[in-house]
Amino acid sequence: MARPSRFFKSFSRLIIPLVVLIVGTLAGSSVWLAYSIAHPEPTRYLIKPEQYGRLSARAAQISEETWTNRDGSASSAWLLKGLENAPAVVLLHRYGADRSHLLDIGVKINEATNFTILMPDFRGHGESAGGRNCSFGGCESEDILNAIEFLRGLRTPTQVALVGKDIGIYGIEAGSLTALAVAAKDPSVKALVLDSVPADSNELLAQLVERRYPFLSAVTGRLAGLGTYLYFYDGCYRRESSCSTAKTLADRRVLLLGGLDAPVYRDSTLQVSKCFPPSTSVETKLDLSPSGMNILNVSLEQSAAYHQRLIDFFRDALAR
Repeated sequence: MARPSRFFKSFSRLIIPLVVLIVGTLAGSSVWLAYSIAHPEPTRYLIKPEQYGRLSARAAQISEETWTNRDGSASSAWLLKGLENAPAVVLLHRYGADRSHLLDIGVKINEATNFTILMPDFRGHGESAGGRNCSFGGCESEDILNAIEFLRGLRTPTQVALVGKDIGIYGIEAGSLTALAVAAKDPSVKALVLDSVPADSNELLAQLVERRYPFLSAVTGRLAGLGTYLYFYDGCYRRESSCSTAKTLADRRVLLLGGLDAPVYRDSTLQVSKCFPPSTSVETKLDLSPSGMNILNVSLEQSAAYHQRLIDFFRDALAR
C-alpha cells in the first residue's frame, strides 16, 4: 500500500502547482482583458464648439462646464442653454467616442426646441478622460445623476431655474445602458431615445473584446466578463439586464432605434422593447440604415433625417 500512496503524493506535487499556474494565468488574463477594454484608445475631438460656432450662432453659445461627483471624481460637459424653465436633454455617446460626436445633434435639438442640452464625456473618454477607466454604464450612471443635479442648480440672471421639471436622455450603445440606469433612479427622466441597446454590460463588453481581439473572441469575451468581478471590485460594474431595468420604467416615453449595421444590438433592442410596463409608451424603429452607431459616415440627407426623428420625439414627449 505504501507504493500507491507515494505515487499519489508525487502526482499531487506535480499537478497542484500546474493547476495553480493555470488558474492564476486565467485570472490574470481575465483581469487584463477587462482592464484593457475599460481604457479606450485616446481620441481627439472631431470638432469643438469654438470651431462649430463659426457656422452656428447657437454653437457659439456653448460653454465648458465641470462638476464634482459624489465619489469625488470630476466630470465635464458642453452646455448649450435653452429657455428658462424649459426641459433639458442629456446626450450620451457610445463607447470609444466622445461628446464631439454628438455636438451637431445637440445644436440641432437646441435650435428646434429651445431645450437646454448637456453633452458630457464618459469616464475614460475624450480629451478630459483624466486616466479614469470606464465601467460600461455603472459609475457612468451615477455621474449622469450628478449631471442632472448640476442642471437643476443652474439659474438665469434673474435667479429663475434654467431647467424645468422634465429631462430627456439620448444614448447610443454604452450610452443607452447608462440612460436606462439613470431613468430607473430618477423619475424626472420622462423621455428616452435609446439607439442600439446591448442586453447588458456583459454583452457590450464581449462585443468590444471581439472588436479589439477577434482571435478566439468567444473565449476572450467570457474571460473579460469574469475579469470584471476582480477589476470592478468596488461595485461599479452593473450586472442587471437592460430588460430588468426597463421593467421598472413606468409612465415614460421611449423611442428605440436600431439598424442593419449593428445586428447584435438590433436583436437585443427588440427584446428590450417588450420589457417596459404598459404605462410606458414605446416606439420602435429598428430598420434604420444606418443606426446611430455609424451616423457620422452617412450623407447630410441621412443624418438630417435621423436628427429630425430625435427632434420630433423630444419636442412631443417633453414640451407639455
